[in-house]
Amino acid sequence: MDFEFVCENNSGQGKGTPVPEAIRGWNWGAFLLNWIWGVGNSTFIALLMFVPLVGMVMPFVLGAKGNQWAWQNKTWKSVEHFKATQKRWAISGLIIVVVSLSAFFFLITGIMKYSDAYRLSLDVLQHDPQVIELVGEPVSPGLLIIGNVQASGGTGRAVLSYTIAGPKGEATAHVFASKEIEGWQLKELTVYSEEQQKRIDLITQSRPDGKSLEPGSTWF
Repeated sequence: MDFEFVCENNSGQGKGTPVPEAIRGWNWGAFLLNWIWGVGNSTFIALLMFVPLVGMVMPFVLGAKGNQWAWQNKTWKSVEHFKATQKRWAISGLIIVVVSLSAFFFLITGIMKYSDAYRLSLDVLQHDPQVIELVGEPVSPGLLIIGNVQASGGTGRAVLSYTIAGPKGEATAHVFASKEIEGWQLKELTVYSEEQQKRIDLITQSRPDGKSLEPGSTWF
């Protein structure tokens, strides 16, 4: 007589319950969504995310132990049901992370593009004959590659790199500006076209840190 082995569904029976081998492994939903995932999976230990210092390591603990705790703490129809649900949690977490990072990037980019140093440099670029000859007219700003603006009181400094484009091609603008009593002043403004292997130094002044401006440099 043949006997078929049927694996008992022992989910939701609490701590110490054996976990099926098929669901062991890393849980991306628990790692990415931590306490939100914890509430949705009856794993309330995830609320330790709100405890200082402990919250720094909890995403990794949840990622490693999430499958085990979720299986033990909540009743599931089957292993397949559990895996399908955790997959949806992982996809949701990934979407939220991507959207959040994108929103943060566009927020920072927007702030930088409204800075006086950025607008001052762009105005020079859009009216400079050499730049117009290089990329064509109109000169349009593109992607912000590097943005670091620091200002305190009446002084400040700005380090920017962003792409510009026109009918003839694209180039990268590198900017170093400082804020003094009279306002923001461009200390260095260079445009470099990788396609044409051409560099234009519009403004070059000595810098306090003594660094030189090279194509592609970030000035940090």
